[in-house]
Amino acid sequence: MKQHPRYCDGMIRRDFLRIGATSLLGMRFGLTDLLAQQARAANKGAATRDVSLIFIFLKGGMSTIDTFDLKPDAPSDIRGEFKSIATCIPGVRISEHLPKIARDFDKLSIIRSFTHHNSDHGPADHYMLTGYFPTAGFNPNLRPNNQHPSFGSVIAQKLGPRGSAPPYVCLPMMHASAGSAFLGPAAVPFVIEADPSAAGFSVPDLAPPMVLNAERLSARRELLTQVDQYQRQAEATANHAARTVSVFGQKAFALMTSADARKAFDIAAEPGKLRDAYGRHTLGQSCLMARRLVEAGVRCITIEHSNWDTHNDNFNVLKNQLLPKFDEAIATLFRDLSDRGMLESTLVIVSGEFGRTPRINKDAGRDHWGKCFTVVMGGGGIQGGRVVGKSDAWAQEPAENPYGPEDLATTLYHSLSINATEELRTPEGRPVAITKGGRIIKELV
Repeated sequence: MKQHPRYCDGMIRRDFLRIGATSLLGMRFGLTDLLAQQARAANKGAATRDVSLIFIFLKGGMSTIDTFDLKPDAPSDIRGEFKSIATCIPGVRISEHLPKIARDFDKLSIIRSFTHHNSDHGPADHYMLTGYFPTAGFNPNLRPNNQHPSFGSVIAQKLGPRGSAPPYVCLPMMHASAGSAFLGPAAVPFVIEADPSAAGFSVPDLAPPMVLNAERLSARRELLTQVDQYQRQAEATANHAARTVSVFGQKAFALMTSADARKAFDIAAEPGKLRDAYGRHTLGQSCLMARRLVEAGVRCITIEHSNWDTHNDNFNVLKNQLLPKFDEAIATLFRDLSDRGMLESTLVIVSGEFGRTPRINKDAGRDHWGKCFTVVMGGGGIQGGRVVGKSDAWAQEPAENPYGPEDLATTLYHSLSINATEELRTPEGRPVAITKGGRIIKELV
């Protein structure tokens, strides 16, 4: 049996909630609720700037002291093995193993003074993906484990879909803290639970209807009708809103059989040269798919990429496995968005849940470090080529202008023209602020 990699806390990489399913009924439930949000959002007003978000989450925690915030003057057990190189911005240097990003640094910016108070997988993940630190009772082993809705779910709830495209997509899996929490099924992501770099890649929840003939499609439509009848009988007294689910079921059915959906998810239609530039690996092809989904109207795409938890052999793993793929994928994404005139309308955020310790451990690795790390932002109105804040001499703590998850949340919502001071409502009617305070990172906007 195939063994999935575990993180240092014992969590299995693929132990996450599967919103999508390979069956028509499985997809019908997720897309029906996603599309139902369109009606509820219709009267809430449109954003003044129509910006999409691509959030690239580096699960495990990138060692930013070895990538975007090197310390060449520190002792050897701090500075590590890597040297810095110049970027296209005078005076800004990053790791020698990020040459492509260095050449395109004018398209992105970095926050070197990012900080928060937790260095544990689970709570830190939740903090970075929602802007809220979990309170007592948080269980990182639950799937999903959202106490608060993820950025993508808030975006889906506040802005709704553009046309028939789902507003929020996760690939190539769904992180446990990437869900909708109390916002419910209408704000859950559509999950592409497949590797876009795999030969013969297809979206499991879209593929079956595309190969069915009209007679079999009609039979499945009839089956859905029967399920709807049963559901209405079972839920009539429990949930009045469920009585209208069949209307949105028809919209979900139309999406599954639409030419636009086939086009959006057909990554094989991209030129081979561009696919090569992104990299024929999971991160590269996920970034390319994200760009295609933005073009199709998706408002938020969350990409989870693993495993950056480099407690052991940090420098070898970074140099020979992680950074070459990261460099070509991220640089090509920014360049591709810019070349297509999409960068101004697409906010890209790249971050793990924390950074790594300044001091190298006995296993030639670095451990968890939430006190100071670097976050990458670009596009969507963010100024390129900037370095915000700085860390101290050993990257232990911010030396100036500290920013945290609340500030990141406020800034990304600002970029998408969502009022971060507004309140969401739980099913019980309890008000919950979209962000828990937080400042706009004004040096970037």
